[in-house]
Amino acid sequence: MGDMVGKDARVGYAPGVYDLFHIGHLNILRMARSQCDHLIAGVVSDEMAELAKGRRPVVPLSERLEIVDHIRFVDQVHAETVPDKLETWSELKFDIFFKGDDWKGTRKGIELERRFGDVGVEVVYFPYTRETSSTILRNFLAAS
Repeated sequence: MGDMVGKDARVGYAPGVYDLFHIGHLNILRMARSQCDHLIAGVVSDEMAELAKGRRPVVPLSERLEIVDHIRFVDQVHAETVPDKLETWSELKFDIFFKGDDWKGTRKGIELERRFGDVGVEVVYFPYTRETSSTILRNFLAAS
């Protein structure tokens, strides 16, 4: 993280695939940045996305990293290559973990909150953008 982050700065981490970058992604990054001093966007690798969603992203990781790195709300990008978010935390030491509210109250979400709570990380949920998603865009493009 270098010298640019002061020791009292609140560091946020917003992981995502960020495939076919759209307004929903931009809104999440804008909301996340408004709640921390330094925002790290975790861009999920092609392999991790395939594990999580059963398919590889349309846009390769190197291009998704470059796109997200150029969003003004993002202070730093991180290629996320491990499935365990706590392993990512041990490398980056963020204070807030941002997640879509589709996880809120689920077994996975509760477990995530418990594990992050143990190391003092706050989990903040954002409304998941249902109107615009990469899946909807992908399906539209496939049909046209």
